Amino acid sequence: MNYHKRIDQFIYILIIANIIAMIAESHVSVRSIYSDEFYIFEAISICIFSIEYLYRISHAYKKSKLKGVVSYATSLFGIIDLISILPFFLNQFTKIDGRFLRILRLFRLTRIFKLGRDSESLKLFAKALGAVKSELKFTLFLSILTILFSASAIYYLENGAQPEKFSSISESIWWATVSLATVGYGDVYPITVGGKIFASIISLVGIGIVAIPTGVISASFVEEIIKSGKRNKK
Repeated sequence: MNYHKRIDQFIYILIIANIIAMIAESHVSVRSIYSDEFYIFEAISICIFSIEYLYRISHAYKKSKLKGVVSYATSLFGIIDLISILPFFLNQFTKIDGRFLRILRLFRLTRIFKLGRDSESLKLFAKALGAVKSELKFTLFLSILTILFSASAIYYLENGAQPEKFSSISESIWWATVSLATVGYGDVYPITVGGKIFASIISLVGIGIVAIPTGVISASFVEEIIKSGKRNKK
């Protein structure tokens, strides 16, 4: 038991070291001096993470055979484990465009989530999300419909006055998304009377759309906490 705990502790320390290295590497002055060291550290980390991934697959197979492997590989942390190592191997064995490589490197951030593997709070939150997945799917569907409707409406209202900013419905999706999320960056905004009235209505609708999943998840999370408390008392 102590042996497994020490391995987990080592993995957690390695993840934190990777996060620190990733932050340091983002500075051009640091990267230009220690680029080789960063690459070696990344390669060593990937080897360790790969061994960990293979070990978890082997452990899942011993526990429940093929069903256990599939269960782990398709689980949240199984996917996170795979995504955190896959970009490195893709970069080594295939020719990748520079822009796509930058996107792949973004997946290194998923290592942060590996820290929550043994977090009871995160497990409770995952259970809470699973319990209301049908409600969340409906909210997502409603949000997509509302965004498409808003983008289409604002395009027809503002295209004549601002053809460069609302050049198409697809371009207007950005405005619709930030407006419904009640963020409002201010880079794109309506200037016509009709557009302003519509934007005001959409902003109010956005508050409701954002509030629905927040309320659903909060209620489910509280319910899971209560259930967990009752199980611990028994």
